[in-house]
Amino acid sequence: MAKSLLIVESPAKASTLKKFLGSDFTVKASMGHVKDLPKSKLGVDIENKFTPSYEVIRKKAKVLKELKEAAKNAVAVYLAPDPDREGEAIAWHIAEEIDEGKAEVYRVLFNEITRKAVLDAVKNPAKLDRNKYESQVARRVLDRLVGYRLSPLLWNKVRRGLSAGRVQSVAVRLISEREREITAFVPEEFWTIIAKLQGESNEPFEARLVKIKGEKAEVRTKENAEEIISALKGAQFQVTGIEKKERRRFPPPPFITSTLQQEAWKKLRFPVKKTMQLAQRLYEGVELGDEGSIGLITYMRTDSVRISQSAIEESRDLIRSRYGPEFLPESPNVYKSRKEAQEAHEAIRPTYFDKPPDAVMPYLDKDIFALYEMVWARFLACQMLPALYDQSIVDIASGDFLFRATGSRLKFQGFLVVYIEGKEDKEEGDEEKVLPDLKEGEGLVLLGISHEQHFTEPPPRYTDASLVKELEDKGIGRPSTYATILSTIQERGYTRKEKGRFHPTELGFMVTDLLVESFPRIMDVGFTAGMEEHLDEIEDGKAGRVEILREFYSAFEEDLKKAHVEMKDLKTKGTPTELKCDKCGNPMVIKWGRRGEFLACSNYPECKNTSDFVRDKDGKITAVRREESQEKCEKCGRPMAVKRSRYGEFLACTGYPECRNTRSLFRDQEGKVRAEEVELTEEKCPKCGGRMIIRRSHVGARFLSCENYPKCRSAKPMPVGAKCPSCGGDIVERGGRKGLFYGCINYPSCRYTSREFPASDG
Repeated sequence: MAKSLLIVESPAKASTLKKFLGSDFTVKASMGHVKDLPKSKLGVDIENKFTPSYEVIRKKAKVLKELKEAAKNAVAVYLAPDPDREGEAIAWHIAEEIDEGKAEVYRVLFNEITRKAVLDAVKNPAKLDRNKYESQVARRVLDRLVGYRLSPLLWNKVRRGLSAGRVQSVAVRLISEREREITAFVPEEFWTIIAKLQGESNEPFEARLVKIKGEKAEVRTKENAEEIISALKGAQFQVTGIEKKERRRFPPPPFITSTLQQEAWKKLRFPVKKTMQLAQRLYEGVELGDEGSIGLITYMRTDSVRISQSAIEESRDLIRSRYGPEFLPESPNVYKSRKEAQEAHEAIRPTYFDKPPDAVMPYLDKDIFALYEMVWARFLACQMLPALYDQSIVDIASGDFLFRATGSRLKFQGFLVVYIEGKEDKEEGDEEKVLPDLKEGEGLVLLGISHEQHFTEPPPRYTDASLVKELEDKGIGRPSTYATILSTIQERGYTRKEKGRFHPTELGFMVTDLLVESFPRIMDVGFTAGMEEHLDEIEDGKAGRVEILREFYSAFEEDLKKAHVEMKDLKTKGTPTELKCDKCGNPMVIKWGRRGEFLACSNYPECKNTSDFVRDKDGKITAVRREESQEKCEKCGRPMAVKRSRYGEFLACTGYPECRNTRSLFRDQEGKVRAEEVELTEEKCPKCGGRMIIRRSHVGARFLSCENYPKCRSAKPMPVGAKCPSCGGDIVERGGRKGLFYGCINYPSCRYTSREFPASDG
């Protein structure tokens, strides 16, 4: 009997859907996109209405062949990739490739993978959405035009291997400009003055100086602070005003993609990419024992806070039974989405209200459980009453000086019984601070007075959470693209993360400056946001793809022509410095190589002198004297010298550029440089069959790697002939920030480590 065919992107999603569709359906996975623009050429016919030349992705040829065969024997084909632009593109490309002669082709959409949602979608299929597909094609073509035109320009002007992106480059600009704000920031000193007071209740409390002679208190120096304290010693203090009010703290709305990403960073310290990977698994389905694969949350790429009526009713029933009717508002809480949100989607919420976190915890690993628990709690909270606080503000006068004490007491938990929002660093919370009972006109006793020095602080560097918020607020990209943006700007070496915060690299600064100067429109935040609105207009059928692309490209092409002539040529000329060549006296310039920045003589090729350098905190450049080692180049016999790159130290032949030989290095306990030890073993590589080699890392830890590196990157730790006292696994050499140590091969399930060489099995 012929079956219907339903096609999704991933095997996990296919596994979950099979349970709902029964024996009448065959469910297949496309494994993502099956077609894309070619890698080796532009793939866009600019003269012919910017027509893209999509090709079958080489790795997907076999998958596509299987889909075609399945479609030939199907009575109907249902295309069920994710309900967004990317999913629509996948559906269109599959539809173009499968044989439509025998079967009707339908598009099915569902925002949650539950039996009801899936069966309803199959019973009420839709047509492929041409406008949504056109919008995705427009984005893909835009990104290809910018990437394929700008990247070769950067290769010619800076160095090979660089790339630029329409949205990513603007994100790097935001990070670079923030860094320059921080560098230019001049901290200003100020002092706070705190009085410790006591009234008739004999309960001490603190009040802060807020006004002097009716004006805002601005205490700029220690001398000024001490003068005020001196004037207040022995002074009389009196309560002059008391304001008491009830303050409501309303629950946050349910998660959308961007707020999920932000909150996962604040509460769980998950990078955006990790958050989206975990959310994808929760949406597509996770194994819950005998129940099989279950999708626990709704679709995780959404900018709408809309909630279905059934979900509202189920959540209210759960709140009523679990927490009591006193936590429920009379009518459901309703939240308003941003104006550009797609209201066809729902917010991110649990799909099954009979599967609370504690019930599924045994089946989920730590991280995916933490994310599910957060989604669950946030959704319940959004349908609860606000928290209520009694807030007191007390003004206390002493001559020309006015002090203020504030107190806050939580009197009704409301939604806080299930959910408390995460905070970024020094964001203020709602910590309770109860004041004693005071009355207006009451005299107070001064128990002590203190002053504390402070300095104004520069704007903070971006974290995953704050950068996502900035991108969303400025309309750069869309929530579904944020994970890619944040990953790409790090992978390309334009930014790096330190302690969870984004820092621009020197390469990021340089490329940003070049692009801003030559392509002000593309690098303009407002223009980039406007382009996102145009893509939305294409999806809504309000604008045509060709017209939008033609308008963009005409201006872009003019900028491109000028840039080829006018953009600074840092590859040939370099960036000038004040340093002089120690061999010929000509100025040294900064150039870029495969391993990063270096100093080179401006008189090249007559003088080929080069040097590493370092920058201090003010950006001043100092040449680093070349450190020669005792090692000799095995290719030409000349000494090997220590070089530095963003990946660390390495040995390079002093005969460069005639000899370009390099080797890894490590330092012994005395700090002397040693070349990487290489020793062939009889062990075979499990991937390619080559010989495994004993090597050393930069801290001296031995490890095994394939002799065919870099073609084969197979590697594993080096056993030392001892067993772990905790689990019996092999002890291996490892290297960390503090140097060589020994650890169990079963890490992270076994965390045994030792700085001492372990005793052998004997």
